[in-house]
Amino acid sequence: MAGKNAFSNPMPVSDLTSGILDPVLRKRSGISIGLVQCWEEIAGPRLAAHTRPERIAWPRRMREDDPFEPATLIIACEGFAALGVQHETGEIIGRVNAFLGFNAIGRIKIVQKPMPKAAERPKPRLKPISAAEEAKIATTVGGVEDEGLRASLEKLGRTILGSRR
Repeated sequence: MAGKNAFSNPMPVSDLTSGILDPVLRKRSGISIGLVQCWEEIAGPRLAAHTRPERIAWPRRMREDDPFEPATLIIACEGFAALGVQHETGEIIGRVNAFLGFNAIGRIKIVQKPMPKAAERPKPRLKPISAAEEAKIATTVGGVEDEGLRASLEKLGRTILGSRR
């Protein structure tokens, strides 16, 4: 063969943009795209809906041999969410440090700002399932004694079967 086709090894666009944007974002705000993208897993869905990591403020080192000091994570949030962030500060610091792989963050500073509304995704429309499929679900989860768990498993089964069509 003469040469390898440039399109033979497709790559996700996010991988391409991360390589370009990460150095710029790191230089301007001290954070990586990965931290922003994983914010919902780090802060939890309840807080992530009303907050975002703004930047990491690293303390200045006067000399090269100065000891390491952890940075401050600046979190932008809506006013009513500030109390929730304040109560979960220790947990958020622990999760961010686990994400980064070392004890980089020592404290959190909260900056109150309005958050842009995230466009809500419409729920997918599920196709109706047949009576035979409904019976199969009931048979499969029939042995589960806990009513709440059984109802949840039935709903999960209907969702799975309804989305496969």
